[in-house]
Amino acid sequence: MSPVERSLGTRPGTVRKPLHLPRIETVVDVDDKACPCCAGALHLIGEERAERLDIVPAQLRVLVVRRPKYACRVCEDVVVRAPAPARLIEGGIPTEATVAHVVVAKYADHLPLYRQAQIYARQGIKLDRSTLADWTGRAAFLLRPVHEHLLQTLRRSPKLFADETTAPVLDPGCGATKTGQLWAYARDDRPWGGADPPAVAYVYAPDRKAERPMAHLAGFSGVLQVDGYGSYRPLAEKASPAHLLLGPRAPALL
Repeated sequence: MSPVERSLGTRPGTVRKPLHLPRIETVVDVDDKACPCCAGALHLIGEERAERLDIVPAQLRVLVVRRPKYACRVCEDVVVRAPAPARLIEGGIPTEATVAHVVVAKYADHLPLYRQAQIYARQGIKLDRSTLADWTGRAAFLLRPVHEHLLQTLRRSPKLFADETTAPVLDPGCGATKTGQLWAYARDDRPWGGADPPAVAYVYAPDRKAERPMAHLAGFSGVLQVDGYGSYRPLAEKASPAHLLLGPRAPALL
């Protein structure tokens, strides 16, 4: 174990030295460089180096766009200025990075919007949960072409894995939630030397009827690996897909 690793408190099973992070160095030097014994000048023979992991909290900032206006001294009705840059949310305050941060925190880090609102409030930024929900909905709408393109790409694959799982869904007016279904379609041929990149697409449906995967996989003509759930069997009776493999679930791939 190196001195740096010892200084980080590194032990088997803990975080290793983060080589990719920037280093902010501070030199802690002696005040008097005279020998305490003979008062002669000291000379440098080396140094001890210790590293600690530091974190800088997310920094909020305001991007100000200034558009100078110009007028003609002769033509009093003429005012010229550059057009305003396009915004992800017309008339809204968030940048693309802000909306992306909210969406990633919600869906990748499982951080509910009300908790995000509390985090922003601690930094002096009041954002209502309904506002964050509106941003999330706008982002989902704008990402629909990307999702459809991903699903079309998966339909062209020679082999897919499919699975479904329950998801609680708000049921307005009932004071409770109802059960929806998330259907997952994935491919990952890397263990078998496949050249296609791994991918997965999720599609929501209110139930798990057989027509759901049939609609999701319209045009697919490869091998579909699934569990023994009966809703997949009608797929084998159609011209597409050509093959249906019933087997254990593959949660690592989904």
